[in-house]
Amino acid sequence: MLPPIRNKGQTSSAANQQLIADRLDISRATVSRCFTNHPGINPVTRARVFQIAAETGYVHLQMRSTRSNPKKAAKKTLGVLICSSEEEHNRPDYQNPSEQILAGVTDCALLNDAGVEVHLIDPVNCTLDDPAYLRIEKLCNGWDGLLLVYPFPDPVLHRLAPIIPLVSLVEQFDHTGIDCVDVDHYKGISSAIEHLIENGHRRIGFYTRLYEVEASWSLRRYAGYMEEMVRARLPVSNQDIVNVFPSHEGDDESSIEYAAGRTRDGVTAWVCAADHQAHDLINGLAKRGIEVPGQVSVTGFDGIATPDGSLDLTTIMIPFREIGATGTRRLIERADKRFGSAQHVLIDCRLRAGATVGPPPAQKAGGG
Repeated sequence: MLPPIRNKGQTSSAANQQLIADRLDISRATVSRCFTNHPGINPVTRARVFQIAAETGYVHLQMRSTRSNPKKAAKKTLGVLICSSEEEHNRPDYQNPSEQILAGVTDCALLNDAGVEVHLIDPVNCTLDDPAYLRIEKLCNGWDGLLLVYPFPDPVLHRLAPIIPLVSLVEQFDHTGIDCVDVDHYKGISSAIEHLIENGHRRIGFYTRLYEVEASWSLRRYAGYMEEMVRARLPVSNQDIVNVFPSHEGDDESSIEYAAGRTRDGVTAWVCAADHQAHDLINGLAKRGIEVPGQVSVTGFDGIATPDGSLDLTTIMIPFREIGATGTRRLIERADKRFGSAQHVLIDCRLRAGATVGPPPAQKAGGG
């Protein structure tokens, strides 16, 4: 895990950039080139620099020359808000998808000669009156558009939507007027369930966790699960659903304990709404003596890198980088045309078969 940066007493741009450089073990010149969209910088390196800048609250303010050609269009500056706590964002055990999202964002921004400023917002700050947002609202005056990564609280969206062009990288249920670029949740979940059915599973449960901000992406994946189960004519019991009303709801540990009980009762496979949930569930089941995939199969959704020492997860691969680039391109269009119709763009995804799916135990015992 990367060591924390201490900003106390550091006020100059050079000092802050040096701290970022030290943390990533790169030169300060490389950090500086990242913020000026230098074409020679690796997009993943640029994204990682922006991610560390987000974690530390560092903002790079580019100087604009007063002698620039007045006929040349002013360079756009795009804000990026990532709704995540520092603890969750910096989890050392799982890859953070925002790294690849930011790589796509900065790629597209570079091609369109746009600047990018990234900020991390803790989900506990649920209105623009919270201190974390007061600074953001002031910065909006200098931004041409705002890209939202992960779901944001409704009060924040209601306040931001009228004052700045917005593009969300997750569909927001109650905000059809906001442009969205997201993955095709339904196709992804359908692929996972079809894979389980091909392996002989018939009693398939759905597992997710509770979040501080309602995870609309999780609910969409649950909707995809229900749709595909109905299409496959497989029965669904509320008891085999975890953390979706009106079924069992609880913290992570009690949810794993509940899923273990349902597995002993006959659930042969769990469709998890995200990869980190799937890995946590697999580890929790192992502690309770339940082997994956020997006694139960598990699928994820994201396609993040497999943590060290973990099974290669059967999952749905999300093209995060493409989502970031597509969302940025749409935000630039929206900044030029404020009052056009909102667009919802769904990006394709694919199944990656791993080592966490096998035949049901009964089928193994029967030699099927």
